[in-house]
Amino acid sequence: MPKFFVEANQIQKNQITIQGKDVNHIKNVLRKKQEDTLTVCNQENNLDYLAKIVKIQEDKIICTIEEELKTNAEAKVEVTILQGLPKADKMELIIQKAVELGACAITPIEMKRCVVKLQEKDKKKKLERWQKIAQVAAKQCGRNKIPEITPIENIQNICQLCQEYDIVLVAYEKEEENKLRYELEKLKENKTQKLKIAILIGPEGGIDDREINQLKKDGAKIITLGKRILRTETVALNMLSIIMYELDL
Repeated sequence: MPKFFVEANQIQKNQITIQGKDVNHIKNVLRKKQEDTLTVCNQENNLDYLAKIVKIQEDKIICTIEEELKTNAEAKVEVTILQGLPKADKMELIIQKAVELGACAITPIEMKRCVVKLQEKDKKKKLERWQKIAQVAAKQCGRNKIPEITPIENIQNICQLCQEYDIVLVAYEKEEENKLRYELEKLKENKTQKLKIAILIGPEGGIDDREINQLKKDGAKIITLGKRILRTETVALNMLSIIMYELDL
């Protein structure tokens, strides 16, 4: 059953009011009727409810809370994807699958070798589109929160943020010795609290040597993913899967 997200002000005592585009989806796509049930999540406290539809109107659906559900689909490790802007619709695929795999946030990055160069006037539309994709993916896979697609950053600002994470992992095709496994083993040995991890992935053209040097200087860990060079849209999904398997215990 897909999950629908609401704000705290849409919940009054035991009543939930669903508004916006979800109304059309519930009425005309799922074809829900009065007395049918929905799973609704309060975005602010990540609480899930089983809610029964009591009234369907043109612009809203009114439900009553039947039960508070004991569910939590969020990972025990916070992973942020720092993605060099890729071509075409690859970013949409990365966002959709990263949300399904448990990423807590995705930050698009402008890097030297990015083929895509977005104009300022286009960035807002892109972010709105990407956030909608994250929302739909979160509903589909039953997340308790919608991961944020943060504004597009440049690599210089990202380097300055490295200290905000327990570790920043950078997949780099020229690295041959330091494997992802080694860095994860160190994290497991020293794990004392909820880990904050960032994964930085370059665009199709890869990461420039000067960017790598700056990332190293600021404390990022440069790693290899093996003998094969992966496409940019594959890297985040590969690393996320491994991290969740090893650390989301």
